[in-house]
Formats: sequence, structure tokens, C-alpha cells
Amino acid sequence: MISIMQRNKALGFLFILLVGSAAVYTLSSKNITDPEKQGSKPTGLIPQTLLNSEGKEVSSASLTGKYVGLYFSASWCGPCRSFTPELIQFRNQHKDKFEVILVGGDGTAKDQAKYVKKYQMPWLSMINQSDAAKQASQSLGVQYIPFLVILDPAGQVVSKDGVKEIRTLKNAAMDSWMASAPKGA
Repeated sequence: MISIMQRNKALGFLFILLVGSAAVYTLSSKNITDPEKQGSKPTGLIPQTLLNSEGKEVSSASLTGKYVGLYFSASWCGPCRSFTPELIQFRNQHKDKFEVILVGGDGTAKDQAKYVKKYQMPWLSMINQSDAAKQASQSLGVQYIPFLVILDPAGQVVSKDGVKEIRTLKNAAMDSWMASAPKGA
């Protein structure tokens, strides 16, 4: 049994956690839809600076006009290691209209870099454990990995089930996402 004091502390902590989460969600939701914040980036979820496969900083401007898969993954995750080669193959077949951004869940930048190198990931990555990576995960409600969120060229979420769609629909997943996007995207 817990004491009334312990219960009140726990309730206070939950209240602070909920209020804080709501504030972050509100801020991140504004960032997603505010055109002034988007600039040349496909969405407010994507930071201006990303890392290429060699770990060098690059601009996210190269993503303009493409569908983007935000790939939440980590080197320690067995299902992620299983799915990554499938995603690489899919991305390479659609690279003219589809790109991936790794949002790594590894504990260190060094571990993330090893993961990118080992699997020869041809895509960009968010900086490991960055505020942008944490915000993307939180605002999209990521609760497990691997998790693949598909954004249309305008930055709107067209799917939060990209892993399943690639595994079941194969190349037809791209057509499905394009059909789901609002006209003009």
C-alpha cells in the first residue's frame, strides 16, 4: 500500500508529465503545420541539418518534392536489423521520389554511426539523441521500433504503418502512399 503522501506525489508527477507532454505536442503540432516554419523543408518534423552516411552535416533541402520515410530504428533492435535491408532495397527502387531519414534510437552517436555503416544505409540521419529526433518521436507517437512514418512532399503524414506496408505491399506501397496524399502534394 502506498501512503497518501506518496500517492499525492505520484499524482503530482503524472500531472506535470501530462501538462509537459501536452505543451510539447502543441508546440510540435504548430511546427508541423506552420508554413513559415517549413521553409524549403518538406515538414517541420525534419530539421534543417541532417547527417549523410559518412556523418557529415548536410541540408535537408535535397528532400524537397519527395516522399520521406522517417525510420525510427536502432542497432540493438533485432526486428530493425531484419527490416533495414528490406527498406534499403525499397528506397533504392524508388529513390527518385522517396527518401529515408533515420531517427536513431541508439544510446550514442558512435553506435548510430556504426549501425549506418554496417548496413550501408544510403540515406540521411537525424543527429543522434537530438532535440529534433526526440520531438519527432514524441509528436508522432512512436511507441516501438522499427517504426516508419511516411510524409508526402508537403510534409503531411500519409502513413504510420510503413513497415507493414513495405512488407506486405512491396513496391505497391509507394503507389498506395501516393494515392493517399492530398491532391497537389
